[in-house]
Amino acid sequence: MRGTSFFGRLLLLIVALFVGGCAGVPTPPRANVFLSERERTAHNLRVFDRAWQLVNTKFFDAKFRGVDWPAMKTQYRPAAERAVDDEALYEVINSLLGELKESHNYAMTPQRRWEVLAKQQARIGLGLRRLDGHWVVTEVIPGSPAEAAEVRRGWVVEQRDGQKLGNGASFSLKEGQAVVYDFLTREDERQTRSMTARVLPVADRREMRLLADGNVYLRFDAFDYQSLRWLSEQLKTYRAAPAVVIDLRYNHGGLFYSLEFSLGEFFAKSVQVGTFVRRSGSEEPKDSNQLFSARYAGKVILLTDHTTASCAEILAHVLHYHQRAVLIGRPTAGAVVASRYFALPDGGMLQIAVDDFRGLDGKRLEGLGVKPDITVELKLSDLRAGRDPDLQAAEASLHSAEIVAKN
Repeated sequence: MRGTSFFGRLLLLIVALFVGGCAGVPTPPRANVFLSERERTAHNLRVFDRAWQLVNTKFFDAKFRGVDWPAMKTQYRPAAERAVDDEALYEVINSLLGELKESHNYAMTPQRRWEVLAKQQARIGLGLRRLDGHWVVTEVIPGSPAEAAEVRRGWVVEQRDGQKLGNGASFSLKEGQAVVYDFLTREDERQTRSMTARVLPVADRREMRLLADGNVYLRFDAFDYQSLRWLSEQLKTYRAAPAVVIDLRYNHGGLFYSLEFSLGEFFAKSVQVGTFVRRSGSEEPKDSNQLFSARYAGKVILLTDHTTASCAEILAHVLHYHQRAVLIGRPTAGAVVASRYFALPDGGMLQIAVDDFRGLDGKRLEGLGVKPDITVELKLSDLRAGRDPDLQAAEASLHSAEIVAKN
């Protein structure tokens, strides 16, 4: 946490590790009811103006990356005023935030805020990836409508509700909303499935499995207290493993001080992580934290992709910079700034990039990401056949002279 002492971070970590699972699920938001169009308009402007003002005072760059921020308020305010519902209002606010062209600036409707905090969302349970102009099923959530409909990994989406899906297709659904998908199976047979969205848990996945030669595969999808504890336990359990392959391809980031402790798991002593740069121009260097560390000394391979973001990118950058890991896959997202959340008047939430981050090479990771040592081309045929070329490349590299030299 920015501005928190070491002992403060330690106390927060200990409390979270022991009581983090005791918090209750927040109450779902009530729909806003307006007696008149005038009330709706006043509500819209109150939310919009608050969002603009928060960015005006909290965004990490006082020059707003060259954007005329007051002019943006003038430009977008009329559209916010005309918005007929929350979705339309927040679409305008997010268009305003998009003018800054920086990650970690995002406005959530009250409904979306509840979904994030409660880790529940109306969905049909499909994980999809865009490749070679096609949406491909990469995961089917257990217990979901998609599993009940017997949808399979590797199926290609041909249409949804009779329409082709482009790059920017939205997959947001409301509880009870029915959708009809036309698929092409792995055997090139056409299958149609009708599914109805229902509220499902949205849990970040953690997975461990043993590979050949005593090596270990670990996947975790977020930097939080639970994943930190899990990672530490796995590395201590398999401390004697000659190598670990850590899958960051689905990791969207999370809490920075969870990252500080996670980094410490791979070093015998504290190492430099990078520097946060505040709006004032002051700088705060960061180091890893070795407390309770596994001090894992074996070889490390990280699997990365364009969906590897934020704290996961810093992990990749730091381990690579200190010659502690080999990176395999594709460049990371390039979404690396520190952010905070602020409440909006209607119960929505605004995420704002409040600190910039500079890597150990003196460069920003934002917009650049981290490049792999070994680039693997992901092919549609691999996804459809259920092959994992990144993991195959990692296992092949474990015996090469290159990975030995880097560790």
